[in-house]
Amino acid sequence: MLDPLAQYRVTQEPYYEPQADEIALYEAAYANRLPVMLKGPTGCGKSRFVEYMAFRLGKPLITVACNEDMTAADLVGRWLLDKDGTRWQDGPLTIAARLGAICYLDEIVEARQDTTVVIHPLTDHRRTLPLDKKGELIEAHPDFQLVISYNPGYQNLMKDLKQSTKQRFAGLDFDYPQPEVEAKVIAKEAGVDAATAEKLVQIAQRARNLKGHGLDEGISTRLCVYAGKMIAKGIEPRTACRMAMVSPITDDPDIRDTLEATIHTFFN
Repeated sequence: MLDPLAQYRVTQEPYYEPQADEIALYEAAYANRLPVMLKGPTGCGKSRFVEYMAFRLGKPLITVACNEDMTAADLVGRWLLDKDGTRWQDGPLTIAARLGAICYLDEIVEARQDTTVVIHPLTDHRRTLPLDKKGELIEAHPDFQLVISYNPGYQNLMKDLKQSTKQRFAGLDFDYPQPEVEAKVIAKEAGVDAATAEKLVQIAQRARNLKGHGLDEGISTRLCVYAGKMIAKGIEPRTACRMAMVSPITDDPDIRDTLEATIHTFFN
């Protein structure tokens, strides 16, 4: 019999360096099927952590990249019309709840609040998902777990989660790794030597100090890896850093000059 969740299984172990005790905490949360909220800046490893934990626990993972156009039907499902008439198609949240997967809603604050309300019955003692359009009430599979992530740094500028949603989750706080750990991650992921990885981390740290002083967000670990991959392919380091670490985060000429000067300090 074919595995209906085969396409959602993480078959290769993702590379992940622990920052603290987040692995043990998540395992305890999953053992109790607690919904989990991951909070932290963009590109700090939240999604990689969820993938790693799904692999570690041997559970399928269904990831949804949330956006402002996403409707409740995109999550739970909808009726479709085809040559044989109408048929119901489950959405990703319904598939996870029905069959027993981890459902990961990435950047949940990007979704409309009237959409996120549909997750509420799955995040308390009921563990149910009403499909109003179909007239069905799904009892969540024993293996089902809901995980969401968001960047609290944007909560005052854009959107925030309602307290009625936040208080349904156990929370794990993420940040950029400690410098030595971050350099190890960059070296592994990008294929550069330790010295180059350390320089990229130092540049990123200088940029993160500008958050709130001209930058909305600092240079993420992800962007450092991008720069490292460019360098590993033979691109001149300053050019790689400019492309991967400066251009994506700011158009302000003064901030760009400051970051360019920092890059020249480490790659002269």
